[in-house]
Amino acid sequence: KNMLPPVRRDRIIAQLPECFTPAAALHTKDVFHAQVKAACQGQKTGAVGFNIAKVIVVGDVAVGKTCLISRFCKDSFDKNYKATIGVDFEMERFEVLGVPFSLQLWDTAGQERFKCIASTYYRGAQAIIVVFDLSCVTSLDNARQWLEDAMKENDPSSVLLFLVGTKKDLSSPDQLAYMELEAIRLSEEIRAEYWTVSAKSGESIREFFFRVASLTFEANVLAELEKSGSRRVGDIISNTEEEYKPTKRKATCC
Repeated sequence: KNMLPPVRRDRIIAQLPECFTPAAALHTKDVFHAQVKAACQGQKTGAVGFNIAKVIVVGDVAVGKTCLISRFCKDSFDKNYKATIGVDFEMERFEVLGVPFSLQLWDTAGQERFKCIASTYYRGAQAIIVVFDLSCVTSLDNARQWLEDAMKENDPSSVLLFLVGTKKDLSSPDQLAYMELEAIRLSEEIRAEYWTVSAKSGESIREFFFRVASLTFEANVLAELEKSGSRRVGDIISNTEEEYKPTKRKATCC
């Protein structure tokens, strides 16, 4: 029997969160897919294991990847920047439509010398979050390359993509307008959902991660329903957190 503590009340998702902008969203519907809702409503209490999605976070050094994750998971912001070495990892638990669900958030290094190490953790992602700095045009220019690197290890047809502009609080109105226009153009091209956030103020952080959790949950359940026909979600969602617990290992670069 699973003895994990209950999901925090502020991590319960009962309806599909809104997108940031309809101009660049994976879809603009405001409800979960009917098959997903039916599957979740049909499952028996206590009969459901843990469904887990792997999410990798990539982008240039110092764009705010670690701060983005830390603001959501720990509700903290550390202005003293420390570069991530290799990869870091957080597990965040939710309850979506009454079903336990977890996101593995893999925080990867943006420094070139750690790129090869970080890339060994890209495989098997259900979602890729490409992060850029709204006050740095170069970081947006490099976003495409980060995505291409991450997609080498994954099936493009089964991965959800998110393009996230950070440090909104540091951008002037004119710069923000220009960067968002360019980012939306890129997101449409790479078929990613676009968001603007600020880890410092916390603006849109919770809404963004709820959106990531909801869409990855929906995609996972739909994929399993397609594979298994009429099996109920209690049979479908059978992975455990132990099976997905990461192992610490040394990686040699290139």
